[in-house]
Amino acid sequence: MDDVIIARAIHVVAVLFWIGGVAFVTLVVMPSVRSGHPPKERLSAFHRIEGRFAPQARIWVLLAGASGFWMTWRGQMWGRFLDPSCWWMHAMVAVWLVFAAMLFLIEPFFLHRHMERTARPARDFARMEQIHRVLLAASVVALAGAVGGSHGLF
Repeated sequence: MDDVIIARAIHVVAVLFWIGGVAFVTLVVMPSVRSGHPPKERLSAFHRIEGRFAPQARIWVLLAGASGFWMTWRGQMWGRFLDPSCWWMHAMVAVWLVFAAMLFLIEPFFLHRHMERTARPARDFARMEQIHRVLLAASVVALAGAVGGSHGLF
């Protein structure tokens, strides 16, 4: 069972850095960029900063997914996905899938090219801010549900 304890520690640290980073970007970086740069410069300013976080976020998302899968497999918790009171398991997987798709597929293969082609940086930055807020809210709901659910709240 030591492997499950190690997986839980990895999972908590990975989620801390991943969602904590999303919160920092959403609540600190983006408003700072918005207030410190003219609309046409915001997107490039954001990408300069975000470019340092994205590789780290990929690592944390991979570790969170691998450790979560490991704990579910080792603990034989697949049945929880059939129990409506374990809605938070679905929420965690859904949030993870969205971020994994964004970080590994959508951003590198589609989003950046799309933004270069359309060249509407003010609109793109505003849209990215909205998306970050929605993703952060969904992450907080999943995280609060997971902590509460794994400790018997639901």
